[in-house]
Amino acid sequence: MNDLIRKARQYATEAHQGIDHFRKYTHQPYQVHLQAVAKLVAQFSDDPKMIAAAWLHDVVEDTSATFSDIQREFGDEIAGLVADLTDVSKPSDGNRAARKALDRAHTAQASPQAKTIKLADLIDNCRDICKHDPDFGQVFVREAILLMEVLDQGDPDLFQLARQTIAQCMRQLDISAEHSSGDEEFVEPGSTVTAIGGAQSTRLFLEAFRAGHIAEPLRSFDQERPLEEIAQAMAQSHIEVAGARQTGRVTGFFQLTTSTDGSASVAISAFSKYQVLDHDAPISRAIEVLTKYEHCFVRGIDGIGAVITRACMQKPYVRMWLFGIVTLFEMYMSDYIARRWPDESWTGLISAGRLDKTRLLLEERRRRGQNVTLTDCLQFSDKGHLLMSDPEQLALFGLKSKGAAQQIIKEIETLRNDLAHAQDIVSRNWPQIARLARRVEEGQQKQR
Repeated sequence: MNDLIRKARQYATEAHQGIDHFRKYTHQPYQVHLQAVAKLVAQFSDDPKMIAAAWLHDVVEDTSATFSDIQREFGDEIAGLVADLTDVSKPSDGNRAARKALDRAHTAQASPQAKTIKLADLIDNCRDICKHDPDFGQVFVREAILLMEVLDQGDPDLFQLARQTIAQCMRQLDISAEHSSGDEEFVEPGSTVTAIGGAQSTRLFLEAFRAGHIAEPLRSFDQERPLEEIAQAMAQSHIEVAGARQTGRVTGFFQLTTSTDGSASVAISAFSKYQVLDHDAPISRAIEVLTKYEHCFVRGIDGIGAVITRACMQKPYVRMWLFGIVTLFEMYMSDYIARRWPDESWTGLISAGRLDKTRLLLEERRRRGQNVTLTDCLQFSDKGHLLMSDPEQLALFGLKSKGAAQQIIKEIETLRNDLAHAQDIVSRNWPQIARLARRVEEGQQKQR
C-alpha cells in the first residue's frame, strides 16, 4: 500500500474511532464505510491522492478535524478534495430539501476527482440505506437521482455503476421513475432542544447568546508589509491569526506557523464565505463553523474585526450556554419518567445495584429535609436508560437503536460532568458540543 494511502487510512480510522463512530444500521466501526469507498475509488483510479481523500472524506464533517488539520497533514490538493466532499449546508439554511440543494450546488463546482469519490460514497451509502432502512431509502434514492445530475464529470465507469446501483434500489423499494423527482419533503426527527425545552427555551438559546459576545479582537497588518516582519511580530505577541489589510480594510488573514527549529513564518489566506459570521449570529452557528475551520471570523459595522477559535468555547459564557441545554435535557428526562411511570413502576427496568443507590440517595436527601421522590434521585445515566427504552423517544431523537442512544447519553453526561467541574470541554467533548449546537439550530428552523 502506498505510504500516503496508509497514512490517510490510519488518520481517518483514529479520528472516527476517537468519537466512537459506528455505521448507523450495522453498528460496524465507521472505517468499514471508508474502506468500501476507498476500494471503489481504487478500482477506477490509481491516483494515491484520490484514494487517500476517499479515506478522509468524512473526517471534517464528522470528527474534530478541520480543513487546516488535513492541509497540514496531507497538503493542499487532498485538503481541497476533502473540502469538495464536505457538505456546506447548515440547519439554518432551511428544510432538508433546501439544504440538499445547497450541498448539490457545492458538489457541482467540485473537481472531477472529487466527483469520482462522491460517486463511490453514494454507491456505498445507497446500498447500505436501501438494505436496512427502506423508509428513508425512499428519500435517499430520490436525493441520489438529483445528485447524479452534477456528478457526470466523475469517472464514467463509476458513474454507470452508480446509475445501476440506484436503479437496483429503485426496483427493491418499488420506486417508479415518474415519482423520483426528489421534490417530496422528508419529515425529519424532532429536534432535541425543541422537544426538551419548547419554542421559548429554543429562542432563548439562539437570541440571548451571540457569537460577538465571545469573539476576540482580530489584530491586523498591511499586506504590503514584508512577511518576515509580520511573522516576527505575531510570534513575539503570541498571535496565531491576524487580519490582512488592503487599503485599510481586512480582506484576508495571516496564519502563523512555527517550525521545529523555532523559526516562524506566515501564510496569507482568503476568507471562506462559510467561516464569516455577523456579530449577532447565534453561538450555535459559530460552533458549526469551528467544526470545519480553525477560525470563525466575525463581521461588525466596520468589516471583519474579530475571531473565534475553539479555545473561546472554554469561556464562562459558552459553558453557561451548554450547561443550560444539558440541564433542560435532564429536566425533560425527569418529567417524562414521572409521566410515563407515575407509580414509579420503572424500578424493574434498572439493575438492582443502581436501584439501591437511588434509594440510598432518596433517604439522604429526605434526611436533609428535601421534598423529593425516588424518580428525582435517579442518576443521569439511569434517566437516559429509561427515556430511551421507549421506541417513541428513540424516534423523537432521531435514533435507530438503544445502543446509539446509550452512547449519546454517555457523551452528554460526560460533557455535563466536565462543565460542572470546570474541566477542559473542547478536547474530549467537541463532537458532542457540535451535535448540541446543531440540534439548537434545527430547533429554530422547525419553528419557522
